[in-house]
Amino acid sequence: MNTSGKRKAGDKTGGGPPELMYGDLKDNIETIISEFGKSSDLIVNVDANERAATTFAVVFLAEMVDDQAVVSLSEELNRKKLAEPKLKPEQYFTFLQENISNVRRRYDSNKFSALFDEILDGNIAFLVDGVGGFFSIAASSREGRAVEHPTSQTIIKGPKDAFTEDINKNLFLIRKRIRNKALKVEDMTLGKVTHTKIKMLYISSIAKTDIVKDLRDRLAGIDYDGILDSGYIEQLLKTDKYSIFPTILNSEKPDAVAGALLEGRVAIIVDGTPYVLTAPAVFNDFIQASEDFYYTFLVATAMRITRYIALFLTLLVPGVFIALTTFHQEIIPTPLLVSIAAQREGVPFTAVMEVLIMEISFEIIREAGIRMPRAIGPAISIVGALVLGQAAVEAGLISALVVIVVAITAISSFAITNYGMSNSIRLLRFVFIVLAAVLGLYGVSMGLIILVLHLCKLKSANVPYLTPVAPRVKGMNKDTFIRMPLWMLKKRPVFSSADTSDRTSGPQQLSSEIKGKQEIQ
Repeated sequence: MNTSGKRKAGDKTGGGPPELMYGDLKDNIETIISEFGKSSDLIVNVDANERAATTFAVVFLAEMVDDQAVVSLSEELNRKKLAEPKLKPEQYFTFLQENISNVRRRYDSNKFSALFDEILDGNIAFLVDGVGGFFSIAASSREGRAVEHPTSQTIIKGPKDAFTEDINKNLFLIRKRIRNKALKVEDMTLGKVTHTKIKMLYISSIAKTDIVKDLRDRLAGIDYDGILDSGYIEQLLKTDKYSIFPTILNSEKPDAVAGALLEGRVAIIVDGTPYVLTAPAVFNDFIQASEDFYYTFLVATAMRITRYIALFLTLLVPGVFIALTTFHQEIIPTPLLVSIAAQREGVPFTAVMEVLIMEISFEIIREAGIRMPRAIGPAISIVGALVLGQAAVEAGLISALVVIVVAITAISSFAITNYGMSNSIRLLRFVFIVLAAVLGLYGVSMGLIILVLHLCKLKSANVPYLTPVAPRVKGMNKDTFIRMPLWMLKKRPVFSSADTSDRTSGPQQLSSEIKGKQEIQ
């Protein structure tokens, strides 16, 4: 950085601040204070050092920096004043850079835009009178939520740590699991107003270049004023904006994200949210759980089949019940038909109205349980459902069989591992209820055909959503509806991985340190 040469105050381009910093410290401070709108948390400490025959300033945001770092820096600067010689501005600038100890990160520039970014990141900036530039040291506060158990993706077996709202902690949790130099990290900033930090991760020797480039370009093309959560990115990256299905997977479990990276997928970490995105994501990914790989293949396969059964029960049970009781009574066995007729005797509503009343009531109770304080939320949900269902049956408003149907549907929806996919299936069941009420089983069949066609049309990062089933990828169905033993899962997914070699060999760019450890073992 060129620290020599002064410019006169007022050398501005356009209506905003100038591109390059002034050589005069007073002009630089006036520009900083003006751009921050005289914010009360902006601290500008000017120190006139007679021994060095120069003046320097320390600038930072009080609530963004670590208090202990500020105290330590102040004590160190006071000590150095007693020992530093008389230096010219450029020499004093270099002296400060080289003699401030315990620095996690140092950065320098001569642009106002870089200076503002450093201050907003919680770093401390140093400006010296007579030098048209600055340098900064990392001092951002490390306060925040500690690494805890996952809340929305609870498991029985496997790692118990979860991502936090700190982007650097989240990167550490992934780096701790993939200690390889092939893991690349690219930094971005999104949001015109929020300037949210984004990190894109991928393993260069495994991930497909075209997928990485596609996601990088689409992230760079996001034009939005504020990114407050990874959910914003998830919606803005969707190719089919009106589809109800999620096409980018989110997870709060570092082991799940590490596993996705090892398959050639790209991870996106957003500062301020504990959910990390991975893409491309196919339909089967939303039914799987990281826990599947911690059990034997027979147990894991049984759990996956159970989840698929739960998915179809959530989607179709109410609609099929309405179709059978309204249009196709001849399909129902006679004893069961007589029992249904006896239960419905005196009920003033049609079957479709019964189901809709109970389904909407359950959704209201479920939403109320989520929004209520954690201490009473579960109690409200359970008591509300039991009392409401029992009272409705005893009052003759709802038949007992409808309560059973709604209960099966509700319980099955909780077996779907991904919350976004669970929401999509729960909403779609209302569509099937309407189709069944109008056209019976024909409507249900038509709805299934349209649903499958829609799923075939969807893509995630240019990868078909139903891969490897449609289109069928030979040899890639060992980890879909069933999970074969790990020793048989030798090939990485071809739709996301450029390296389809034996997984037991690992990525080609294995670090020499890890190689040495393996040789010793």
